[in-house]
Amino acid sequence: MAAELVEAKNMVMSFRVSDLQMLLGFVGRSKSGLKHELVTRALQLVQFDCSPEVFKKIKELYETRYAKKSSEPGQPQQHRPPEALSIHSSYDRGSTVARTSLSTPNIDYPALYGKYLNGLGRLPPKVVKPEVRLVKLPFYTTLDELLKPTELVPQNNEKLQESPCIFALTPRQVELIRNSRELQAGVKSVQVVLRICYTDTSSPQEDQYPPNIAVKVNHSYCSVPGYYPSNKPGVEPKRPCRPINLTHLMYLSAATNRITVTWGNYGKSYSVGLYLVRQMTSAELLQRLKTIGIKHPELCKALVKEKLRLDPDSEIATTGVRVSLICPLVKMRLSVPCRAETCAHLQCFDAVFYLQMNEKKPTWMCPVCDKPAPYDQLIIDGLLSKILTECEDADEIEYLVDGSWCPIKAEKERSCSPQCPILVLGSSDVNGLLPTPNGNGENGKVAADVVDLTLDSSSSEEEEEEDEEDEDDDDGPQPKRRCSYEKGLVSAC
Repeated sequence: MAAELVEAKNMVMSFRVSDLQMLLGFVGRSKSGLKHELVTRALQLVQFDCSPEVFKKIKELYETRYAKKSSEPGQPQQHRPPEALSIHSSYDRGSTVARTSLSTPNIDYPALYGKYLNGLGRLPPKVVKPEVRLVKLPFYTTLDELLKPTELVPQNNEKLQESPCIFALTPRQVELIRNSRELQAGVKSVQVVLRICYTDTSSPQEDQYPPNIAVKVNHSYCSVPGYYPSNKPGVEPKRPCRPINLTHLMYLSAATNRITVTWGNYGKSYSVGLYLVRQMTSAELLQRLKTIGIKHPELCKALVKEKLRLDPDSEIATTGVRVSLICPLVKMRLSVPCRAETCAHLQCFDAVFYLQMNEKKPTWMCPVCDKPAPYDQLIIDGLLSKILTECEDADEIEYLVDGSWCPIKAEKERSCSPQCPILVLGSSDVNGLLPTPNGNGENGKVAADVVDLTLDSSSSEEEEEEDEEDEDDDDGPQPKRRCSYEKGLVSAC
């Protein structure tokens, strides 16, 4: 059977477009498309559904075209059209997907693993050209591309569609996964991930799930990230679209893996890709940033001067700009001051917390100006890092026009205590401790009389006269109100 399969593949590779169309029409499959697409469909037919009738038809077509020379042993491969060789020798160039070596010398044929099929035994869709590109993810380093982004093509008018993918890993890829460290229990750092995005070739696309998505790996369904709950009324919850890890459900061997994507067909076009990646942690990204992302203090100083340079068109001269040493994310003192090079402000945020927050929920938005601050644009402010080590008793600094800086210490609150020293009369406490200023005194004792030494003699006499008049008007004796201070306290200014 293996020899017949190899022979059938060799014959298919020698077919012209008309032969390929006749073969595909014989099994009821689409005959449209470019030659390399027809060849791919025919090879997939041979690989996965080569019945005796199909093999007989392939042999019949081959003998019809090469009837005279087919009787000569060892000749079939001499009649393979040279253009077929050029197409398939460059097919899937650079791909690390497992390949099958046929008996033909000096020819490497694809093993059809990693080629997307729409429906079991159905046709593969066309690969979008120009190709769909996915954005690079800071927490994922791509090691191999197992399947280029390929469009999900609906096979009928049903809203729910199924699209399977069949592929196998190479021994090197299996070894990479097995030998990788564990990020957590059962989660390896080297993973096979599925990424889905819109079919749009105008720019690199972010991950975007289609409606009603479900992913089945071999015989088990894979968990897909759920929706974030929304606290705002009228706002629909959002789903974090990120790579889907398939590794724990795959056969880590030379065995063939089957992945089936179920998706809702509601008019929008989606593409899927498979990648072998290494997942990074926030600590690893921070270490990389410290290695390659520190901006020299002198360059940061020049930037400060540039910001404060006198604008001839402006009527207001800027003499300085304040920068807080507190991270706007967590309201704690900065440890690794960081910002994006595209940001126009000098204020920094803490790289440690920024990376940790994006590891859990990737947004990559600057917390200061609310503009994009992707990882590859982050820099560590070398000048502010130096200031943080030299200025430990202030939470804010001010940059001056010459690039220098000065600390701004927080003003002490004075409203809670009088501005002048306190003199306590009628108290035996020589240590200056104040009694509790309440109406009845502390512990039932009568509070001491208060004398305001700030009043002059004239104001005292006027106050006494007013008190005497009040006594004449009222029947009973009234207590004298000497000043507005609370009892037990007196200003000694």
